[in-house]
Amino acid sequence: MDHSRAPVLEALRRYHERAFVPFNAPGHKQGRGIDPRVLDVVGKDVFRSDVLTPNGLDTRRVTNSVLQDAQDLMADAVGADKAFFSTCGSSLSVKSAMLSVAGPGEKILVVRHAHKSVIAGLIISGVDPVWVHPRWDTERHLSHPPGPEDVRAAFQAEPEAKGMLMVTPTDYGTCGDITAIAEVCHEFDRPLIVDEAWGAHLPFHSDLPPWAMYCGADLCVTSVHKMGAAVEQSSVFHLQGDRVDPNVLKMREDLLGTTSASALVYLGLDGWRRQMVEHGKELLGAALSLVHSVRADTDQIAGLHVVGDEIVGPELASSLDPLKVIVDVLALGINGYQAADWLREERRVTVGLSDHRRIVAQFTHADDQETASAFLRAMQDLAGSAESLPAPPRVDLPSPGELELRTEVLPRDAFFGETEQVPVAKAVGRIAAEMITPYPPGAPAVLPGEVINKALLDYLRSGLAAGMYIPDAIDSELKSVRVLVR
Repeated sequence: MDHSRAPVLEALRRYHERAFVPFNAPGHKQGRGIDPRVLDVVGKDVFRSDVLTPNGLDTRRVTNSVLQDAQDLMADAVGADKAFFSTCGSSLSVKSAMLSVAGPGEKILVVRHAHKSVIAGLIISGVDPVWVHPRWDTERHLSHPPGPEDVRAAFQAEPEAKGMLMVTPTDYGTCGDITAIAEVCHEFDRPLIVDEAWGAHLPFHSDLPPWAMYCGADLCVTSVHKMGAAVEQSSVFHLQGDRVDPNVLKMREDLLGTTSASALVYLGLDGWRRQMVEHGKELLGAALSLVHSVRADTDQIAGLHVVGDEIVGPELASSLDPLKVIVDVLALGINGYQAADWLREERRVTVGLSDHRRIVAQFTHADDQETASAFLRAMQDLAGSAESLPAPPRVDLPSPGELELRTEVLPRDAFFGETEQVPVAKAVGRIAAEMITPYPPGAPAVLPGEVINKALLDYLRSGLAAGMYIPDAIDSELKSVRVLVR
């Protein structure tokens, strides 16, 4: 296929050249109606590019196949049979993928450290999850994708399960053995869905962890806005083989997706695909070379440790994306939340993830020596200023067994059941009716339908005191919890 083309961008250029006068949505009419104070910040070109596909980029009946051509090019670029653009992020894509495999009352294997969007899909659909627990690194309090033996055991215990959903890479960049897990799924003639939101860049350089489509996955979801180059909410889900019906997948996406998708998302996806096909190996190669030196230089700073190969191996991760720079700040006497806040306020450097002992900085092909130097200077300054920061409160870390709550009720039934808000002291032993999610990474610690234990509540409440962010609990201070009425 001709990857020098970018059908969405070409269509937008034609739209501007032909100087259409719109009397349809969006109502700002190419930015004419936008408050000048908004234009002073954002610029008019953003709104000039905000065009619908039907009767905008394409004809009223989309006879020019602008979007379909762009999706076909994307599929070809990454070795998939079909690709679907999503404008509501991978939160929508992963729901569409999951609901294409299992329906109400049916079972699906789901890794327990899945993103809250997966749990939302379970709640909406009534699909019955069979939890596959991740590999726990108790020394570092990290979870990694499960191994093939875990998936095989789950299918043997629940042979009626319709498929498997795994997450790789994780927010920390740790990856599972997709090839081995796909082989297990296919032994049972079941599809493998990979939530590969952090892996949109993986097909374009051989020194990165393996890409799901090359490893035999049936369906995978990517967030191009994360490790690629597109505006927020830009996602693609990719399909190969015949275990998932593409017509069913499109129907599920149509059920959940918007009917008013902006070209801003489509054009970003289209342009990024062309850039990666033409220059991805060179751009990502430069990024990998840059981050190699950043990792080494950061690791030399007193009090900092860059986490690397020690989390790869048997019963741990299968591989690690080096573009995710995991920095352990424990030896500085501070926690990751303090480090992230200090970097933002004092050095205007932001990082993607922080926890009780680490921060995670993501590098992409957009970084260069200037941004790398800014990061290194900020990390040196952080190390030099750490003594001035207060000693952080202790976080009560539960054991893996204490993290694995028992499911008593389907997530959907608990979420929509009769509920009450009870003081936290009375929540132990009760069935949760809400999600409680440290964010990022966005994997719920408590799910609707699970039996709450004291260790997990102690972890979350001490985490809040130490700087953890929990956006979805009804009581943001966790003085009370939403539970099912007995």
